[in-house]
Amino acid sequence: MKTDFHIGQTENLSVLRETDFGVYLGKEGTEESVLLPKKQVPSGLHIGDRIKVFLYRDSEDRLIATTKEPLIRLGEFARLRVKAATKLGAFLDWGLEKDLFVPFREQEEKLVPGDEVLVYLYLDRSGRLSATTRIYSRLSPARRGEFKEEDFFSGHVYRVEKNYGVFAAVEPKDGDPSRRIFGLIPKSQVFGKYRLGDPVTGRVVRVREDGKLDLSVRERDYLQIQKDAETILRKMDEYGGMLPFSESASPEIIRRELAMSKNGFKKALGSLLKAGKIRIGENEVTLLQQDQR
Repeated sequence: MKTDFHIGQTENLSVLRETDFGVYLGKEGTEESVLLPKKQVPSGLHIGDRIKVFLYRDSEDRLIATTKEPLIRLGEFARLRVKAATKLGAFLDWGLEKDLFVPFREQEEKLVPGDEVLVYLYLDRSGRLSATTRIYSRLSPARRGEFKEEDFFSGHVYRVEKNYGVFAAVEPKDGDPSRRIFGLIPKSQVFGKYRLGDPVTGRVVRVREDGKLDLSVRERDYLQIQKDAETILRKMDEYGGMLPFSESASPEIIRRELAMSKNGFKKALGSLLKAGKIRIGENEVTLLQQDQR
């Protein structure tokens, strides 16, 4: 399957000849050509004209050109939707007629239709374009000065490990689609449920010497206390003006009900108590009416 064309990339090619089913394209210095199907040929295109096309292989494994813009190119990362799944692998929508294949062995978790996952596009040993959600080995450290503590980050979950936390591929500041940066939301900072492909945003807590990032999806203390207090008030409204647990509740109950740590819960309760909005009992927290505050 050796070819002079760059599969998975966009190239500027010349029209060599016309046929009833399309035009054949090529480049100087080579005899190889590639078909641009008739339905993709712009009106007014003639022999000798140059056209920008993306190159991939069709369902019959033939090299083919398209004027459509794919959602991902060779050596890039992108979040794509799963269209179908079989015993051999899954198929992703990447904006072209032939769906993009993710072999079963290249799935961090079993993919199901409707999932949206971060993938990396590579060439397999047979020279075919394939995608993988096993992206750890394709991630990069942050460049010197690229991130600092308290910087905002945006990324996607690529692995969840109960004993360590949530691993995220962080988008680089320059927006380069061929780069994603190692990031970890430590177990102590994980309060909700995360799945493969979930978008995550937050702040950088630490830039390690090796360029990997420690992350948090929670605000700095004084801002987070306010957000947690609002979460508690909303939950109390759901329960009719009270919480059926108090400061003595287990961390598991607090995490399940409010998606926060026990320490964060106690700080937020303290803030609400100081503001005169609640009364704290041994086994419950009660919302005070306006005339009781």
